[in-house]
Amino acid sequence: MPFAAITYDIKPGYEKELTEIFGNFKRVRGSRVEDASGEQAGTILATAVFLRDDTLVRVIEYTGDLEAVARHMASQPGVQEVERKLKPYLTKPRDTDTVEGFVATFKRSLLTTVAQISARDVPAPA
Repeated sequence: MPFAAITYDIKPGYEKELTEIFGNFKRVRGSRVEDASGEQAGTILATAVFLRDDTLVRVIEYTGDLEAVARHMASQPGVQEVERKLKPYLTKPRDTDTVEGFVATFKRSLLTTVAQISARDVPAPA
């Protein structure tokens, strides 16, 4: 299952505040990701957030279409709340107030996958 990682350029020295923002995160309503017609387009399996100095990285494990995942995330109240609370700590503004702005920002913030290895991808011994 693929992973995606997006970056946030943040002001250093706010680790406590940023940890609190993500620690109080309201989970998404469901893991099912739907396309515009309501058909399943993927699933969000897991997320994790990492922080060091002036870089915060959100990692998402998902199935399906990544743009559909980004659109799904953009519509989630918890994600919208986190994006709103992060604004004072960003060194570069992020246009995430609309679905279109969120998706465009998501794409710009996306890190290139260099390698991805999972024990789930290895066949079980016979």
